[in-house]
Parts: sequence; structure tokens; C-alpha cells
Amino acid sequence: MRVSISALGCALRILPLLLLGAMLAAHGAAQSGIPSAVEHHADSAAELRLGQAAFPLNKPWKFTIGDSPVDPATGQLLWSEPGFNDSAWENLDLTPEAGSTEFTTGLGGYVTGWTAHGHPGYSGYAWYRIHVRVSGPAGERLALAGPAVIDDAYQVFADGKLLGSFGKFSGKTPVSYNAQPMLFDAPPISASGQSASSELIAFRVWMAPETLIQQEDAGGIHTAPILGDADVVGAGYTMTWLQLIEGDLLPESLLALAALLCMAVAITLWVFDRSDPVYLWMAGVYLLSTALYGFSVWDYSTQTVSFRADVLLNDCVIHALLSAGWVMVWWVWFGRPRPRWIPQAAAVLCVVLMVSRAVGAQVLGVPIPHGVGATAELVSLAIRLLYALLTLWIVIQGIRRQGLEGWLVLPAVVLRAISAYSFELIEWHVLPARLIVFGYTLPIATPVSAMLFLALTALLLRQLAASVRRQRQMALDIKQAQEVQQMIVPEARVEHPGLSIEPVYRPAREVGGDFFQILPHPTDGSLMIVAGDVAGKGLQAGMLVALLVGAIRTALETSYEPAFVISLLNRQLIGRAQGATTCLALRIADDGQVKLANAGHLPPYLNGKQLGMEGALPLGLFAGAEPSQMRFRLEPGDSLVLISDGILEAMNAQGELFGFERITDLLEKQASASALADAAQEFGQEDDISAIAVSRSLVELPAAV
Repeated sequence: MRVSISALGCALRILPLLLLGAMLAAHGAAQSGIPSAVEHHADSAAELRLGQAAFPLNKPWKFTIGDSPVDPATGQLLWSEPGFNDSAWENLDLTPEAGSTEFTTGLGGYVTGWTAHGHPGYSGYAWYRIHVRVSGPAGERLALAGPAVIDDAYQVFADGKLLGSFGKFSGKTPVSYNAQPMLFDAPPISASGQSASSELIAFRVWMAPETLIQQEDAGGIHTAPILGDADVVGAGYTMTWLQLIEGDLLPESLLALAALLCMAVAITLWVFDRSDPVYLWMAGVYLLSTALYGFSVWDYSTQTVSFRADVLLNDCVIHALLSAGWVMVWWVWFGRPRPRWIPQAAAVLCVVLMVSRAVGAQVLGVPIPHGVGATAELVSLAIRLLYALLTLWIVIQGIRRQGLEGWLVLPAVVLRAISAYSFELIEWHVLPARLIVFGYTLPIATPVSAMLFLALTALLLRQLAASVRRQRQMALDIKQAQEVQQMIVPEARVEHPGLSIEPVYRPAREVGGDFFQILPHPTDGSLMIVAGDVAGKGLQAGMLVALLVGAIRTALETSYEPAFVISLLNRQLIGRAQGATTCLALRIADDGQVKLANAGHLPPYLNGKQLGMEGALPLGLFAGAEPSQMRFRLEPGDSLVLISDGILEAMNAQGELFGFERITDLLEKQASASALADAAQEFGQEDDISAIAVSRSLVELPAAV
């Protein structure tokens, strides 16, 4: 029966570690040649004398490649039975060299696999068999700790009985997972206190073809199984899990948490300053990093994601996306330097890298010739080098353009390169596989990634400070533009002989795009009103409004003819307008005669009814465009109301427009300009709201002489 323990369960089994000393003492004696309770006899059986002790099964092992035939009599695998003659098999010693460790996990007692012992290029099934004699107190419970490092899956038998397995052997092809410590119950010592005969322990091991790509010395068992007293073996098993947690799972969990927090910071900064897309790219690579570290912790602590799926997801997909993502981060960071096709190149390389890595690692589930796989591996290596060259080019261009700002990014770029190519740098002996940091032995990629996050956090904080400065300057610019606009918008009520004028202006933002001017003629007593709506809102629209107001005042120095004013404004906006800018100009003579010229603006309302006018193009679209024109008389007591489309297009929570009917109803009830604007604003303001109400007095004044 297999006994499995989770990371949390490991922490709850600290007490048995008190028994670990006996095991370590016996293990050390066996490794150093000091006489111990382990004896090797001529009949190739290892004798273990127990008494709260445990022993690594280093030798004498018998080994062969291939899979066992089925015993026709018992229906069991023939090579798992103790009576099978394995004398023709190879002799194998799992005794490790002093100080040998597995570089990815840091576990000690590492030995090379079968590809380094006469079977290069072989993948598939292989068998390990060892005969042991166990003596000790009668009824003593025994346990067997499986190999902590193995390629890739295995079943373990004791005298032909299946004790358990690591991986799934139910299908045609076994399913393997990232190697984990396993613990199995072994048959207890017989009641006589001495096992009647030697006990056979057999391992049926299966290695996937893709594992040959992952390491040079792949193949089978890399750390010797341990047999002995159940409590002592269990304590050692717990210690192995704690070592994995301390050296790998906990650091990777902390890196996943750090990446998640950095992603949250990047998104927060983007919400604060949406003008800088580098925050979104940063958030994207942090999200991928969180997934990478999170999946790694999940894969090494559970048996839910197969080794093949892990390689496909992490090595082929996430790493490729990270490579492209980091190129985009630095490209956006340095202001998108030339050439402009860098994003397209990064995307294409990402797809090719995914495919070539999957083919080279042989994780697509289809047979791939060795030559094709080797070529694909070379292609993936070449693409990764191209990513490095792209990044180097971007950084060089950034340093040339930004000087010190570019140099400040260099540490983060170097740390990212070390993290991305750590495996190759370890293989080339440029970097050590693991580092001791504050007493903890960690993979080299862990402290490098931690320093990378710190460097990136410092860069983000520096970027935030720059964003704050930009926001403050922008706020100052908007405030100044608002002050300018307030200066050019008329007062709340304008008096003119014979006329009562009520203008209302409600910008949707600090700076609006609606404008109007109410200017009396200096000599003939007439009044000029020009009202319009610039497409858009905010500072850009406000600047265009200032331009138009200046142009209106310039035009009136020449002529008070509405058509002339509209034509001049149209010429001013040719090539400048970013969208449709509408405008209406009308001149009210002292006798009530009105001349009106319109360029795409809403026609005015006379006594609650909208004037019927021909349509005309907005300003700035075509040179020489003619406005629509009309004449009418404003009789004593008449009311004329000019509105912008911000009133018409006000929208409530249900998506309903304010519309023409509500405007007509209010004006027929002789609502003031302020009441009309209030009603639209309460209904749901979406755009700038402006209205001008002009009423002619019932008592006519003498005409100007």
C-alpha cells in the first residue's frame, strides 16, 4: 500500500525527525566503508539488521532494459517474482559519489542514469532487482522510500506483490509526473525474528522519450531506495519533503506571490496613468511569471499534471510568451524605437519557438524522428538567441536616446537574461547550479529572479514618480485652459437694448468643446451670436475652441455677415479638425431682422418650434463649403433658443436619449435656458451642454440713428 504525504502533512510530521539520527549514522557508515549492519554475501543478497534503523539499497542490483513477459501460470510479471533467474542481467551499483547532488532539486545521493552506463538513446521500460535479508525484532513494521529522483515512472514489487507506484500504469503508455518522494509499506519482519529467506525488491521503471532531451545522463533510478524501520524511513521521507519545500517549493511559492503582487502594482499604475502602456505589458509578463512559478509548485507537489503536459505548458508555451513579452516591455519602455516591425517579429518568433520547442521536446504525443527533433531543438535555441539580440538592440537604442535612463534599465535586462538562460549557463559551468543564501540552498534561478523583481519594482516606482510629475503638469495645463475658457465664455446673462439673453454652459469635463460668443456691433445696434460644438472633449477640444474664438473675433473686425464668419472658420479648420465641428452664426438687427448661417449645427428653436433649415456640412471638411442660410424676423415677445447636441444626446441609465420631444415640451412651456440645461444634466449628461435663450422685449426701442 502506498502512503503519500502533502506539503502540509510534511510539516505535521516533525516529531519523527528525532529518529532520523540513527538512519543517518548507519547511512554514513555504509558510505564511508565503516563496518555497519549491512553485509553483502556471495549469494548476491544484502543483509539488513534492523533496530530502528534504515539503509539505502545501493547494491547489489541486477539491471536490464526492456519489459517483463507475463508468467502464464500466475498471470504476474515474470521479472517481479523472486524465483526468476536474473544472473545474466547487468550488475548495477547505486552508491553515489561523495557530495553528489541533483542540481535542480539539490537532493543528495545522486547517481547517473542508464544512458551513461551503456544504453545511450534508450527510452522505455527497464527493471531493477535486489535480494535482501532483513532481520530485527519480530513484527517490526518496515517501509520502503522510493527513489526521490527518477526518470520517470515506476512500479515497485516485493516478492512479486505490487507495493505501489509513482505515475499511472493503467493505459497503453504510462503517465509520468515530476519526480517526488514516495513512501510504501513493506511486509513486516516474520514472527521468528528472522526472515525465512531473502526478499526480492523489484522496480519496473519507464522513461518517456522526451526525457532524453531534458538531460544527458537520463534513465531510471538516480537516488537509491531506502528500506528499514517504518518510523525511521518515514522520518527520512519527511525530511526529503522538507528539503524540497525549503529549497524549491517555498522559494517558488514566494516568487509566484511576488510576481502576483508586482502584477497588481503594474495594473494599479496603469489605472493611475493609462497613457503609458508599459504598465500593461509589465502586468502581462508578471501574470505569466505567476503562472510559471505557480504551475511549478503545483506540479512538484501533486500528481495531477503529467510531466508531458508540464513541459508543453511551461517550457513550450509560457516560456515562449515570456520571451516575446519581455521584448515588448523593453520596446515600449524605450519609446518604441525603430525598426517598427519589432512587435510583429516578436510574435512570429513566439509561435515558431512554441512549435519548435514542442517538437524538439517530443511532447506532442506523436512519434517524431530523432533528426527532426534535434533540428527543432537547434531552431528553438536559435530563436532564443534572436530574442536576446532583439532585446540587446532595443536597449542599445534606448541608451542612445535616453542616456542615463537607458543605463538604469540595464541591471534588470541582465538579470532577466541570466534567469532566461540559467540552464545553459549552468551546463557551461558559468554559474553554479545552486547558491547558499542566508543558510538556505536555493537554485540559482531563485535569487536571480528575486533580484529581477526588486530591480523591476525600483524601475516601476521611478516610472510612477515620472507619471506623477506628468499628471501634475497636465492638471496645471487643464486648470490654465479652464481659466482661459472661462475668460472667453460670456457671463450668465447678457443685456442688449431690446433683447434679453441667457447663456448657459455645462462642460462634461474640466475643459469643454462647446463654444459661443455674443458680440454687439459697435455702431449699428445689431447683435452677433456664434455658437458651435467641437468634436471631442478635454484639453485638445479646449485648445481648438480657443482657436475658433480668436478666429471669430478676427472675422468680426472685417464683417458681421454670418455667412462670412462661417466661411472664415471653415478655412481656419481645414487640415486641423480631428472630427466634425459644427457652428451656427446669426445676426439680430435692432429691428428684429435675423440673418442665420449654419454649418451642421442644430437649428434654433423659435417659440418652441425648431426652424426648418437645409442641411450643411460641418466645418473643416472641404474648402469652399457653403453654409445653409435663412432670414426671419424676431417679433416683440418672441423667444429664440440655440442648443448644442449635448442636450439632445443626454442619456439615462436605461440607454434612453433625452431627444427632441422633451426639448420641444420644455420650450413650449417657456422653460428658461438654465431649466433646459438642468433637465438634460439630471437626465444623464454625456457631452458638453450649452444653450442660449434670446427674448425680444415687448416694448420696442427706437432704432439706432
